[in-house]
Parts: sequence; C-alpha cells; structure tokens
Amino acid sequence: MEEVFDYLRKIFKPYSNLPIFNELPKEGIPKQEILELLSKILNEENYKWEKGFVSGAVYHGGKDHIDFLNNVYAISSQVNPLHPDIWPSVLKIEREIIEIVSKILHGNEAVSGSVTSGGTESILLAMKAYRDWARKVKGIYEPEIILPTSAHVAFDKAANYFNIKIKYVNLNENFEAKIEEIKEAINKNTIAIVASAPCFPFGTIDPIEEISEIALDKNIPFHVDACLGGFILPWAKKLGYKVGKFDFELEGVTSISVDLHKYGYSPKGCSLILYRNPEFWKYQFYINTKWSGGIYFSTTLAGSRAGALMIAAWATLLYLGENGYLKCTKQILEVADYIKSELTKIQDLKILGNPLWIIAVTSERFNIYEIVENMTKLGWNLNVLMDPPAFHIAITLRHDLIVAKKFIEDLKLAISESGKAKAEGLAPIYGMMASLPKEDSDEIVSYLIQWLYKDP
Repeated sequence: MEEVFDYLRKIFKPYSNLPIFNELPKEGIPKQEILELLSKILNEENYKWEKGFVSGAVYHGGKDHIDFLNNVYAISSQVNPLHPDIWPSVLKIEREIIEIVSKILHGNEAVSGSVTSGGTESILLAMKAYRDWARKVKGIYEPEIILPTSAHVAFDKAANYFNIKIKYVNLNENFEAKIEEIKEAINKNTIAIVASAPCFPFGTIDPIEEISEIALDKNIPFHVDACLGGFILPWAKKLGYKVGKFDFELEGVTSISVDLHKYGYSPKGCSLILYRNPEFWKYQFYINTKWSGGIYFSTTLAGSRAGALMIAAWATLLYLGENGYLKCTKQILEVADYIKSELTKIQDLKILGNPLWIIAVTSERFNIYEIVENMTKLGWNLNVLMDPPAFHIAITLRHDLIVAKKFIEDLKLAISESGKAKAEGLAPIYGMMASLPKEDSDEIVSYLIQWLYKDP
C-alpha cells in the first residue's frame, strides 16, 4: 500500500511547493495574486488536454470557443433557475434546449424533460421517475431494472440511492447486451430496461431496435443512455456511417439521457433527460405545498442550479448549428478511423467490439495495465478498463491526425518497453483490486478517498 500511496501522491498531490490555505485569511488576498496563483496551477494542468494527450474529458477546447463560453458565463453568472420569477428568461432557454435536442433525436412536441448537472443526474432522475411511476400506476413496490454489465455505473448508483434491484445481463462477442438474457430477466417487478448508445467502457452500441420491440411488447419503459452518443450518432448517420436507430424514432424508447457538456461542447456540467411522454417526466418532480417557507418545487435533484451553464449550452447550440456539429463529428470520426486502422496492424492488440470513436483495446499477450502505465510516462492520460483488462481512448476535437500518429508511435514504444522492469503504478494497483473480494476493494477505495480529501 505504501507503493500505491507514493504513486497516487505524484498524480493527485503534486503541489507541496504551493501555499496552503486552511483557514480564512484575516485580510483578503489581492485579486491579482489569486489570479496569478490559479494561472500557474491550471496552465501546468491544462497542458495535457490542450496537446490532445487525454482521452475524453475536454471535448472541444478551442480557444475561440472557450472565450465565447466565458463571455456568456460573465453575462449570466448570477442566474438561478430556482427563481423563474426573477429570471423568467431561463424558462424560455431551458424549453428551447429541450425542443432543439428533442428534434435532433426524432422527438415530437410531446417530448418533455430537464437540463441537469450531468449524465449521472439525468440517469438518477430517470430511474427515480420510473420507480415512482411504477409504484403509482402498476403497484410495484419491489422495483427492478434490467441493465447490461457495460451500462454506466450511474445506474448502479441510482439503484443504490432509490432501493432498486438490478438484474444484470451479459454481453455478446461484440460487447453488446444479449437479447435473450433481457427477455429472460423480465418479470412482474421490472420497471425499466436500459441500453447504451454507446456504452462508456467499449464504445459499443447495444441492439436498441430489438430491445425497443421487447419493451413495447411488454409495456415496460425503455431508457437509452446516449450521454456519449447523443451529439455524435445523429451527425455520423448524416455523414454516411452505419448507425442504427437508437432514439425516439423507435416507439419503444421512452427516455433518453444526453450530455450537452460532452460532444454538445457546452461547459461542464450540463446534461439532458428527455421523456417521450410527460406522464413519466412529472414523476421526476419534487413538490411541497405545505412547507412553512411557501410552495416549493424543483424539477431536478438540485434546488439552486447554475443558470449560466444552461445559458452557455443554449448559446453553444445556436452558435455551432447543424453544420458546425457535422464538421466536428467528421473530424472526430476520421481520426478514429485512422487509429482503428493502425491498431489492427499492431500484433497482439485487439479492439473490443465494433466502436465508432471510443476505441477499447486489450491484449492476451501483454499486461495491458503496464502498457497504460508506460503511456502515462510518455504523457498520455487514457481510460483504464476492467473485465476484460483494457484501456480506451475517446476521440475528441483535441485529437487531429498529427496527435493520432503520435498516439500510435507512443503506443508501439510503450509495448516495446513492457516487461523490461518491475511493474509499477497502475499494473499492481489494478492487479490487487482484481484479486480482492468486492467488500475489501471497496474498503480500500473508501480509505483512499478519505486520504485524497483529508491528508494534504
């Protein structure tokens, strides 16, 4: 564990040379001094993503785009959607975001929903809405959801928060949910079926058309998690890529989560939860008409919300327009095509499934975590996966063909260096976690979280 802490300290606590502020100063620190300190810290941290060495995380990152978003935020920093009587414009803006994105996803005028703080909140709200709807309409008090093992961990979080049982279904050889297992998992307590377009780990899209037919036949709500794909797949289809139906074009799809702060290129954190029918949406609300503070309601988990982020998302949609999103998607998919093509030429590496732009790689010969660690030493920040051991790179606008060629060159170097020295960093950490029972590994991570936030 000491080796683990030494490794993590280098990553998460590199600023031992900076001043520590652990109490309120008697006299305020001058603005310029604070700005200079922040610039020093963030300029160092921004280097990786600005150079395109990061998987996902920053999806646009262009200077002109960031300047535009900063200007929008400066105008609207005080706006709070909790007080529409003060800022009625925010109602108009949220409604327009929902209508714009709904049309992109083949929705009609009945589609309803909310802007949220991120994909996790969108997913939490959908599961909460289906739980409460099923209790009221179907009399289900022991709710269950059907979930592919590749679905986002936020669904597990929702089940934990809202006392919902999960019935997991396995993946086929293409890393997509198994249809037969979904059929077998349905019972009288099923409140929703979930699929991904695409899933986070492997970038693969579940067989959504077939699942839609099942959900429709059984009269079960069907949620499509398009947090990653909602602003790529529609444009990929227009660009001629093979993309199946995944959204409200399918009658069985009753809700979709889609992140504006990923490939919608708005600031973090901003997402959408959309429902085909407002009958589901209303079960998402919190309403209290008997509070001593007056009538209170909120449509999302949060009360006060950052209205400026919502307004910046609206401004981004208007600024980029359809042609802007097509242009961005074209670059991303062309870079992804190049990387996939080059990966197939590297012996003993394997791409998992048939992804479009989130490319997961494994190996039966090499220690994949050692390769990732070697890539980290070369300046890369990749997403590490488990079951099977793998990594993925999510292509963004920070990746052009120059960066893509550098990625392939460095990956070949990382492979050539694997096995030459004692494994350190990620390899032993993930090896240890894989070998421990879940209760023990959870306890270790809990301890690490406390260490991250408490120990300087």
